[in-house]
Amino acid sequence: MRIAGLANLVPSDAVRGCYGCLDAGAPDDYRQLAALLVDDWYQRGVARAGIGGGQGAGKSTLGRLITEAGSVFGVHVEVLSMDDFYLTREERERLAETVHPLLATRGPPGTHDVARLRDAIAALGQPGAVEVPRFDKGTDTRSGSATIDGGVDVVVLEGWCVGAPAAESAIDEPINALEREHDTDAGWRSYIETALNGSYAKLNDDLESMVFLKVPGLDAVRRWRLQQEGERPPEQRLNAAEVNRFVEHYERITRRMLATLPSNADVVVDLDDDHRVAGLRFRGTPRHR
Repeated sequence: MRIAGLANLVPSDAVRGCYGCLDAGAPDDYRQLAALLVDDWYQRGVARAGIGGGQGAGKSTLGRLITEAGSVFGVHVEVLSMDDFYLTREERERLAETVHPLLATRGPPGTHDVARLRDAIAALGQPGAVEVPRFDKGTDTRSGSATIDGGVDVVVLEGWCVGAPAAESAIDEPINALEREHDTDAGWRSYIETALNGSYAKLNDDLESMVFLKVPGLDAVRRWRLQQEGERPPEQRLNAAEVNRFVEHYERITRRMLATLPSNADVVVDLDDDHRVAGLRFRGTPRHR
């Protein structure tokens, strides 16, 4: 598969020469996209980029391919996963006791160590070793840390809520069963919005370029997340009902991102129901297969 219009955005020989060297087992459209993004960031001098999109959109796959593409282009790229900066289970349990019970569940804004994440992004741009945490979703807490060499050309942050804006209107009315049954006073929603208006807004401001993987809708998110569960150890898998409830924690912000980021992101990647790139809009220019 080839993304139409790709050759109009970067030299075709550069893109083809790069994505042809990437993991042959990865989707061809994601390989091409990775080559395009790394070349564009390097040509424009972008040092900090973000990739956001719903669960299962392929952010981790794209991030891995971007790292490979950086090596081909001779660009030092490091991809950080926002998931590694989740608060520990103990920290979230304290929030659940002192602020709201729903904060025990990782994922929504307010459950990340954003200060540490911003420090890591800044440090990676300078020479020296940078320690970053590692999060184990199976045990639902941190599993240690890793050391990354600084002096990075491009730091890429990937995560489902990267680029998410705060609400511009009231959040009083619940939008799903989780909010109706477990957030009757909107305390959880208010905490999330306060976080989005504060540390997460500063994090978004740190990024010089934003890529949005636009999922077809929440049904696709649920389906793709359930497929991901099949890759986990049997004792750690969520069933369909549990996946539906889990996704409800993300629904409000996911819908807001779908409504706002197509107009605000530098690159919008339209995904179809089969998880393929159906269209690419680059700095406001429509691109379709």
